[in-house]
Amino acid sequence: MSDHTGSHPGITRLRNYFLTGFVVCAPLAITVYIAWSFVGWVDSWVKPYVPARYNPDSYLPVVIPGFGLIVALVLITLIGFLTANIIGRTIVNYGEYFLDRMPLVRSIYRGLKQIFETVLSNKADMFKKVGLVEYPRRGAWAIVFIANEKETEVSDKLAGHGENTIAVFMPSTPNPTTGFLMYVPRSDVIELSMSVEDAAKLVISAGLVAPEYHKKTKALAEDARAIRPAANSSVLEAPQPARKSRTASSRPKR
Repeated sequence: MSDHTGSHPGITRLRNYFLTGFVVCAPLAITVYIAWSFVGWVDSWVKPYVPARYNPDSYLPVVIPGFGLIVALVLITLIGFLTANIIGRTIVNYGEYFLDRMPLVRSIYRGLKQIFETVLSNKADMFKKVGLVEYPRRGAWAIVFIANEKETEVSDKLAGHGENTIAVFMPSTPNPTTGFLMYVPRSDVIELSMSVEDAAKLVISAGLVAPEYHKKTKALAEDARAIRPAANSSVLEAPQPARKSRTASSRPKR
């Protein structure tokens, strides 16, 4: 009697081909869908305000996607150019002055402005390091992004209690944009050598996409560091050639 528990080799091969194609096509299809949806969303907001004489959809038989996005980029760049001048900066200051007089709107505006300035500014201190923190219990570890190592009011107050703390952001899985901001002792954070991008991939994939860990390279580097002090000490302990002393015999005879 034949065993029907195992699958046929041809079926297994087809399944592997399907999974390989799915892995290749799924990220590409999702990326195209998100980009296309974003372009359509911007077009739906911008195109109604474009005059008909400048809108190509008015005299072309087909709809041109992305025209609204191009107009939005040009307008945003133009606003940035005007804001950099004295007149534009004065207008923006007046607008912010009126927004500060609105109880609910001013809180939303200030928060959003600070977030965008922090994210988009070239001088902003973004996440540069990744670490591990023991959370939520002893023996369990969570990935954190080291947010700020500068001295703030919080760290200064905690330093008065004998705690040298740093700010860390612990993202949630699979959405790393949400999480917890914590001030923890610096000694409780174990810094990792992986990049922020690799750590974000690890969090988003719930641990399925882990960065490549070059354990052999690390072992070779540690061996090299261990050999270097020994080599330096051997050089220091090596006998130095004797210097010739000026004696009477070495002087030229008259």
